[in-house]
Parts: sequence; C-alpha cells; structure tokens
Amino acid sequence: MKHNFVASYRLDLPFAEMFRRNNRLTDGWSLSGTARFSTGLPVTLYDDSDDSLLGTLGNGINNDLLDTPNYNGGPLNVDTNPRNGRPEFNTVAITPEGQGANGQPVLGVLGDASRRFFYVPGISNFDMTLAKRLRINESKSFEFRLEAFNVFNHAQFYGAASVDGEVNDPNFGRVVSAAAPRLVQLATKFTF
Repeated sequence: MKHNFVASYRLDLPFAEMFRRNNRLTDGWSLSGTARFSTGLPVTLYDDSDDSLLGTLGNGINNDLLDTPNYNGGPLNVDTNPRNGRPEFNTVAITPEGQGANGQPVLGVLGDASRRFFYVPGISNFDMTLAKRLRINESKSFEFRLEAFNVFNHAQFYGAASVDGEVNDPNFGRVVSAAAPRLVQLATKFTF
C-alpha cells in the first residue's frame, strides 16, 4: 500500500443550544468516527503449472507458487471501478509462463512478469458513532451508542488476495473477495 490516510473526529452535538433547553434529553450527544482512504495493494501474479521445472508447487504450508507468468508489454488498463464486473486489468497482457509462438508451454522457461508490479483500487471507508451520555450522578453514567461500520455501504475490494492473480484460473483478473458491507450495532456502557 503506497498511501494511507486516516482521520478520527468527535463532535459534541449542540442540541441544548438548538432547542434552548439544557436537560437530560438534550445534553450529552456526540458524533464521532474514523475516515480511511488508502491506495490498493499490488496484485500477486503467479502460474501454477510449474512449466519452468523448478519444482515450485505448493507445499501445503505456503501454497503461493513461485513460477511467474509472462507480460507481453501491452497496456494493463487497470479498472478503477471494480463494481462493474469486468476484470481488474487487461488479462490478455499476461499469459502463462514460457509460452511458445504456438501457445503451447515451453518447458524450462520462467515467465518474465514481475511478481507485483501494478496496484488495484484501494478503499474509502467511514465508520461513525452516535452516542448519548446519560449521567446518573457525579460518578455514574450510562452511554448509549449506535455504531455503523462502512456507514455509506461502499464496496471495499481490498486485501492481498482480493484480485485473483493465478494466470491459469478461470477467475484470473477478477475481484474474488471484498470487505464486509455496512454493519450496524447498538451498545450500552455503564461507567461507575
């Protein structure tokens, strides 16, 4: 991830001034949250065929294979809108390792593509909390909270494995995982 910006905020809501009443109903309201904007992670490209004859098949512990595909130098055309259902990049520009002119694999040849040389879109996420503090006395109070994560329900295609980089897979180049959608919860806290 090249860039990551996170901002936290808290705003005490002025309901007492707005309604010109200072009572238990209008006091103690606040809005707080976190906003995060970050660039995406690189797509990890690999080829599971082991046509390089290096013996780099998965071992059960580390199943990320070492063989790399070929990059033919064509434009990648990285898709900035992963919600449209198209591949995240031009999959024609990346082919299985060591392919000959006839499209058949050439044994003993490793692909020339770098493992991670381009990035996919990142995230823009907002988490917010609306809270009401209700004082019982000087040392005791309740806090009622409505918390929303990914409050605008923006699809977050983020993570090291969110885009399939295995050149022989039918989903090659497509988004295969996403972060959770909007989550909302209620909470109560008693302070004494």
